[in-house]
Amino acid sequence: MSIIKVSARSRTASVAGAIAGVMREAGRAEVQAIGAGAVNQAVKAIIIAGGYLAEEGTFITCLPSFVEVAIDDQERTAIRFLIESRDNMSEVSADDYRGALWSE
Repeated sequence: MSIIKVSARSRTASVAGAIAGVMREAGRAEVQAIGAGAVNQAVKAIIIAGGYLAEEGTFITCLPSFVEVAIDDQERTAIRFLIESRDNMSEVSADDYRGALWSE
């Protein structure tokens, strides 16, 4: 499984499409971000992808964790988001899920 890397300048709709595509193909996706701006974009993209997938009846769960990565011979701490299908949401409709995602 390849890692979807997100920067502070990443377009959330593009990242969301990539996440949804990987989820459709592999059933799980891994997103990685370094820095507050990148994490912000990644979280928004995951929410948008969740909406896309909910319309198709696929509901997701996201597990964040820290991971050390080497960039230019330096160790950096990244946030890793593991996204997987959630099977036990059979009583939840896509509208309920979307409402939870988009409510203020």
